[in-house]
Amino acid sequence: MEDPEVPTEHLQEQIHEQAHHDVPQRGWVMRVALSSAIIAALAAVGSLKAGHTANEALLKQIESSDQWNFFQAKSIKATQLKTKRDLLVALGKEASAQDLAKIAEYEHEQDEIKSDAEKLAKESRQLLHTHETLSHSVTFFQISIAVSAMSVLVRSRSLWTVSLIFAAIGVCFLAVGLLVLP
Repeated sequence: MEDPEVPTEHLQEQIHEQAHHDVPQRGWVMRVALSSAIIAALAAVGSLKAGHTANEALLKQIESSDQWNFFQAKSIKATQLKTKRDLLVALGKEASAQDLAKIAEYEHEQDEIKSDAEKLAKESRQLLHTHETLSHSVTFFQISIAVSAMSVLVRSRSLWTVSLIFAAIGVCFLAVGLLVLP
């Protein structure tokens, strides 16, 4: 899976250009630029972690699928031996103790394999959920940066406040995503 791209470079350039043209509000614009840079760094962290968890989820799902394939192979072997046993019984003969032991062994192995496969699938779903949470943080950070750029362009401190609110929401998603990582 590709990492979500964070297109903030152009917005950062606009903010810095505006800061150089507007001397009276330069201090405020510099604070907006600094907050945007910090938010961009948080977006990069969220993006990196989101990509990592998506990859981990995919690997766990592949491992789960491998276990289910192994489960099926054991099931086929057990079914073949059961069919052999049933044919022998139908012909009035006894099934060998070795075959009966092997059937029991396959069934026991299937239980363990099934448990492992289900555990891996559950881990994959959890990692995918974490990926989604981290992706939400990146989205809120991107919105925050865009609103910050608009606040500088229209010289609106209230828009900057809105951008900080979006950033705070992004921080919450990032914290939740990082706290649930295994």
